Amino acid sequence: MSSRFEILKTLGDGRFHSGAQLGRDLGISRTAVWKHLQALGELGLDIFAVTGKGYRLAQPLELLNRDAVLGGLSIESRALLADLELHSQLDSTNTYLSAKATNLPSGYACLAEHQTSGRGRRGRSWVSPYAASVYLSLLWRFTISPTVLSGLGLVSGVAVARALRQAGLQDIGLKWPNDVIWQGRKLAGTLLEMTGESYGPISVVIGIGLNVRMPATAGTQIDQAWVDAETALGKSMSRNTLAGLLLHHLLLALQQFQAKGLVPFIQEWQQWDIVTGKTIRLQLPNETLTGIAKGIDHNGALLVQSRGTISSHMAGEVSVRL
Repeated sequence: MSSRFEILKTLGDGRFHSGAQLGRDLGISRTAVWKHLQALGELGLDIFAVTGKGYRLAQPLELLNRDAVLGGLSIESRALLADLELHSQLDSTNTYLSAKATNLPSGYACLAEHQTSGRGRRGRSWVSPYAASVYLSLLWRFTISPTVLSGLGLVSGVAVARALRQAGLQDIGLKWPNDVIWQGRKLAGTLLEMTGESYGPISVVIGIGLNVRMPATAGTQIDQAWVDAETALGKSMSRNTLAGLLLHHLLLALQQFQAKGLVPFIQEWQQWDIVTGKTIRLQLPNETLTGIAKGIDHNGALLVQSRGTISSHMAGEVSVRL
């Protein structure tokens, strides 16, 4: 495994490297080099092989760097971060932190280059090619009523939108409850998982997946319209810079939510909201409701006008009817 990622580091410059030279540098055979390259391709990396030139990645690779990520935090947000782990590969950053939650302090975060079983909402998978996107999870421990936490998903979406705006992206929108959209295509999403007792601290792991530089081969696995940050901005972007911005804004948003709840975020959510006023389909556990989206209430529930009445919903899957 170490040889595989040493090859990846070498190829990260985006230039051609011969199989023979890679083998000599690592003390392995050209056959072993080829097998490692095949395995790297299975991680979602696009690798070109050209006779007489060797191998190169379709585009240069930026690996995670702890100092670069932490450089995106302010004094205030850095004080809220308990620690940050960086991993080459995890099954899921959310799964990893959730399994360790009882032994970790609030404000503990992790990032991974690759997820073998990345997860989205409602059991969906999150396509997670190696070093192509940001896969971030943060553990936060709340001492407020579980009923107040109903708006936390919306707060997480606002934090992501703030980070992307600071990175220079325009035309960002939020689709209830957790999708970050750019010009009708999904750019990022959040996944919240809670554990705890009704009358004690509640641990929440907030996961963020942000497409940054999606390889074409990996993009074919996504079952909805999508976009990555570099396409949206029209130029190369640093994954470490984006990871730092996401972590910074999420930490500050969680602190504010802990102190004041959803109320300070409602007006901003409404400014990002791309659903209100549109005809939507809301997929509920036992039915599908069609109606006009009427925004959110003070708890973050989606309001839907259908058949002359307005109903509120804390969960469901929204699709906008054209």
